[in-house]
Amino acid sequence: MEKLVALLCVLIAIFSVQGGASFAKQLFPLLGPQAATFWRASISAFILLVIYRPWRQKYSRSTLGIVAIYGICLACMNMTFYLSIERIPLGVAVALEFTGPLAVAILGSKRALDIVWVVLAAAGIILVLPHSDFAKSIDLTGVVLALVAGAFWGFYIILAKKVGAKIPGGTATAMGMTVAALTVTIPALSHLHPAEYTGHMWMMIVAMAVLSGAIPYSLEMIALRRIPSKTFGVLMSLEPAVAALMGYIFLSERLTKTQMVAILCVMVASCGSSLMSRTANVPTDV
Repeated sequence: MEKLVALLCVLIAIFSVQGGASFAKQLFPLLGPQAATFWRASISAFILLVIYRPWRQKYSRSTLGIVAIYGICLACMNMTFYLSIERIPLGVAVALEFTGPLAVAILGSKRALDIVWVVLAAAGIILVLPHSDFAKSIDLTGVVLALVAGAFWGFYIILAKKVGAKIPGGTATAMGMTVAALTVTIPALSHLHPAEYTGHMWMMIVAMAVLSGAIPYSLEMIALRRIPSKTFGVLMSLEPAVAALMGYIFLSERLTKTQMVAILCVMVASCGSSLMSRTANVPTDV
């Protein structure tokens, strides 16, 4: 029964975070990706700070330094991801972003079989790049931004391990998200006009933040206590497909067959890497 609950938690978390991303993209014409990133980080940070209250403990300067880098990395990951989905379909962006955690897992494993996952992921990237039959259907800048977001995600996973060794998970995330919110304030400042927001816009902003941060994080923590990280990693490999589905339902994003194959390549690479790894570097949603 516990495993079933954990599986449901992961699936709900995946749908939640991609639903939040689709909400964010709907807000881009009104807010812009910079302001959307700011509100997502700020509201998520507020919720996490209220829950975990990190000020109750004392931390060394070195620990705070790592947390600061961790938070800046989180800010850059979220900002570049939102900038990418402004230009390319949600499902394609998520698939490309997954190359970051995949690279971390493969570099940490060093198995001969990992070359298969590298080739599959590379094939997915090549298929997405603009050429021949669908050159007009994809934006190269969006592709690059998604890959940069993936690189920051990879660094985020590495830093999360270091931070997690010094500070409990929830507290670390609360502190990191606070740094992220402060980091994105400067690029978002000229895009922030809260006095002009309608009640409906505020509802969507809060929904975006809760769906993208508080809900998936809480559910993933519940799941990770009940199932092996390897199983969790395999389930997370479904995320690009769910992103494509959310993009289709909420954003009317229709993918080409080539783009669908590209997403499948990255999903199989991610799933295979998780299954074959001794200790999975789990890509969590934050």
